[in-house]
Amino acid sequence: MQYFEGGLGRTTGVVMEWKHLDYVISDDKSLINPAAVHGFLRTSYWAADRSLEIVQKSIENSLCFGVYLDGEQVGFARAVTDGATTAFLADVIIEQSHRGRGLGKKVVAAAMEHPQIAELTHILKTKDAHGLYEQFGFIRSEFMIKRR
Repeated sequence: MQYFEGGLGRTTGVVMEWKHLDYVISDDKSLINPAAVHGFLRTSYWAADRSLEIVQKSIENSLCFGVYLDGEQVGFARAVTDGATTAFLADVIIEQSHRGRGLGKKVVAAAMEHPQIAELTHILKTKDAHGLYEQFGFIRSEFMIKRR
């Protein structure tokens, strides 16, 4: 697998990976630790009450991006998509002790450039991260929408 630093990811088979500092972002679902994701989401305002079973089902039914440091999961994001017109970006979260290193921006970039959804209309909803998403072309509204 090939990695990138600051540029586009490279497709190798069905798995894509990106590198940022000592971190790896991957769309390989077999690497995801559902219990860790559940733990991250329990600290969020939008998913604090989700059960582990619901988190697992959301992972199974989404295009997912894990963020890892030395094999340990430290972040997560997912896209819910029909694969033809729309992708809803959801659950973008970085574990507290790893924030401030640009990982949120890198995992959003990975999702925005992923070949399965790069050309689709992207939608998300946020209460507090408008500035992050505006960097990727999202516009403010009740829902933020990015059209291609």
